Amino acid sequence: MTDRVLILGGRGRIGRSVAQDIATHTSAKITITGRSPETDRELGLPFLVLDLAEVDKLRQAIANSDLVIHCAGPFHYRDANVLKLCIEQGVNYLDVSDHRSFTTKALNYHEQAVNAGVTAIINTGIFPGISNSMVRQGVEQFDQAEKIHLSYLVGGSGGAGVTVMRTTFLGLQYPFQAWINNQWQFVKPYSDREVINFPAPYNRSGVYWFDMPETFTLPQAFPSVKTVVTKFGSIPDFYNHLTWMAAHLFPKWLMQRHSTIEFLSHVSHLMTDVTNNFSGIGVAVRSEVTGIKDGETAIHCANLVHENTAIASGIGTGSLAQLLLSGKLKKPGVWPVESALPTDLFVQSMSSRGIAIAYNWL
Repeated sequence: MTDRVLILGGRGRIGRSVAQDIATHTSAKITITGRSPETDRELGLPFLVLDLAEVDKLRQAIANSDLVIHCAGPFHYRDANVLKLCIEQGVNYLDVSDHRSFTTKALNYHEQAVNAGVTAIINTGIFPGISNSMVRQGVEQFDQAEKIHLSYLVGGSGGAGVTVMRTTFLGLQYPFQAWINNQWQFVKPYSDREVINFPAPYNRSGVYWFDMPETFTLPQAFPSVKTVVTKFGSIPDFYNHLTWMAAHLFPKWLMQRHSTIEFLSHVSHLMTDVTNNFSGIGVAVRSEVTGIKDGETAIHCANLVHENTAIASGIGTGSLAQLLLSGKLKKPGVWPVESALPTDLFVQSMSSRGIAIAYNWL
């Protein structure tokens, strides 16, 4: 029988990229959803009008599927009801979530998923997602890993829609906890600029503290690690300075208003429509893991560059979908990707999609 994949929010840029990857690498029947009845001629896939608030209709759609992929962000606002329904219906689950509030809600369903035999993997895009697997691969090089430093860089809009802009500005609203020197410490978003040597064409570019779910899932996955740093930046660099101003100069009450987030998100997206022409829409991920190997301190570095951030995110999620549908990956429970995906399967998936990751020791 043909596998049936349901992609919630499949008409967005990320959802489309996920659908394209699955269509390329599997023979699954894919259905995408959206809240309005417009057809999607570009993908040419079956389309279901579905609002996540329509619980009965959502439950039926999930029951008719072998795998559900949740791409309907931003996840700051989302509950874990889709995941809950998947567990009730015995259907495997993936999502492209990227915020700790949602990740925390999802992880609370771990035991229910184990008991139901459902494999649910969260945070599966490019960052978090492929980035987490790069970290796992680095950690496995050491006798004892001690520090993880992740740096992300995105060109312009990254080829994604306005939802990604919302995610960025929502991430500026509150200080967040980071695992530093074996204790949780509050960090201000978009603080502590650091210039990182990314591969060409990005080279030396600035990144800043940013609240990501891997800030707390990585310490849980790798208990020997004493510090986890997650930093993010944009190009052109003046976007970084504008974002810094929003995080540090705008009144907190203003940044916590929905109307402000919407205004900044739409204005930023209009700006990137112009700057994308010379900045590109690519992504760079740099993972540095410091640890003890053969009695000596060393640093393992992994670098990935892709010309389209949205497509890279689709590859991260689509590759996991392929592994679940083929039966090569089965791990009942709710897991961040670094706890679910073995490195050998990660390497095979990236190689099959032409994703080149460069490694070196510092």
